This record gives sequence, structure tokens and C-alpha cells, in this order.
Amino acid sequence: MSVPKTLEIPAGVEVTRVTTSRTEHAVHRIAARGERRGAVLLVPGWTGSKEDFTPVLPLLADLGFDVVAFDQRGQYESPGGPEDDYSLEALAADALALAEACFGAERFHLLGHSFGGLVAQTLTIEHPEHVRTLSLLCSGPGALGDSPTRPLQRIVTAIGKVPLLQIHELRERGIKRPAQITAFLAKRFTSNAPASLKAMTQHLIDAPDRVDEVAATGVPCWVARGETDDAWPHDAQADMARRLGTEIVVLPSAAHSPAVEAPEELVDDWRDFLLAH
Repeated sequence: MSVPKTLEIPAGVEVTRVTTSRTEHAVHRIAARGERRGAVLLVPGWTGSKEDFTPVLPLLADLGFDVVAFDQRGQYESPGGPEDDYSLEALAADALALAEACFGAERFHLLGHSFGGLVAQTLTIEHPEHVRTLSLLCSGPGALGDSPTRPLQRIVTAIGKVPLLQIHELRERGIKRPAQITAFLAKRFTSNAPASLKAMTQHLIDAPDRVDEVAATGVPCWVARGETDDAWPHDAQADMARRLGTEIVVLPSAAHSPAVEAPEELVDDWRDFLLAH
């Protein structure tokens, strides 16, 4: 879960909704400043949202990119029904439809954070002709897996039986945050469609490793994590980068959510890759 440091919307960022051929998404978007160099789509992770990326939007716009960050189907402010399809393939199709609604037929740079990386990998495998580059941030080659310190299976079992607020409060027990951030995190978690949250949690338990299929597309890849990232094992992320023909970038000032923890550092390290493609 990414924890924003502020909920302030930077100048130039539009808070809006976009209806696509598949569904409707709540988005934060910004137009390129100066010479336009392309488009970037940012896919959030488990229990995340568009707010996980808001600080980097103006930084990318200054580099010349149109940027869209969004809530996935059933996440926070994007609708999702109990009978909707939340497979990785369906979520990837949602992301592509949003890119087409925002960028037209233009190929776009794609970044997935954490669970969003699994969606971004799937989109790249299914539709490589649309993806200019793929960036994976604090993500992994497949399932994160259930563990005593991250009891994802217990969460799957609890959803639909236990109020989402109760699940959230158990996860946040003992953590002190500013009141505004505490309220936002509770609102975001409890606004998730239960079916969406349950499906995404299950994907983190059993999603297959498809890195070799991503590599076979030939789409250029960039992989990064925070120095103290506590999700996928560091060696697994480094091996994923190697299999994708690159080396992992380690961001010293960040943990699992570099876009809110160290946005300038993230964009500084990502810049050359984006501009090279």
C-alpha cells in the first residue's frame, strides 16, 4: 500500500473521469509542457490508486510527456461490480482501452507499480504493438505469495465476511499518521469493490511468472525498486531485470512506493530510459 505524503493536487494536474469502450475510470492526468515527447500510463498496485503517482505527474510533464494515472476497475473511485471480470487479462484490457481513450492510437510508455506490474506485464504480452516501453517499479515476476508476515490468504477469506474497515484497521493498528492521511487511507480501502479487492489479492497469491513472455516481445524494459522495498525479494527483482535484458535500478531514498517517497529521485533515474525511446 502506498501512503501519500500529501493530498494536495499539483498545478496542472486534472482530476477527472474518463469513459472508455470498457468502463469508466477516475484519473489524474496532465499535459506535456514544452516539446511533447510522448505519453505515459501509470498502473497502481494492490489497495492503491491514482494518488500513488500524483507527485511524479508534473515532473514527467516537464520532460514533455502527457501522463495518466488511474484507479483500476473496482479500485477506490473507479466502479466495479460483483460480476465483473477482474482477471489480469481483463484489467490489462481496461488499461489499454484507457490509453486509447486518452492517447489515441499512439504507442505509450507503460509503468506498473507493485501489483500493477503484473497487469502491465500482461498488457505488454497481449498487445506489445501498443507499448513503447515497459517499466516495473517495486514489482515482481509473478505472485508475491502468502506468508506469516503478509497473510494474503486470510484477507481473501475475510473479504465479504468482515467489513472492509475492520480489515483496514487491523492492518493499520499501531501506525501513527497525519489525520488527513489516515482518513484518506481508510476511505480508499473501504471504497474498493470487494470483488475487485478479493481478485487482486488472489492474483498476488497465485499469478504465474510470465517474464520470459515479456522478454520475447522485444519491448524495452526498465526495472527499479526502493532500497528498503519490503515486497518481492530483492534477488527476485534483480533476476527479473536480468531476464528482461537490463539491470535493476535501486533508489536509495525509497522503500516500496518511490513515486510518493522520492518522486524526484525516481524521475531522475527513469528520465534517460524514457527519453531514449
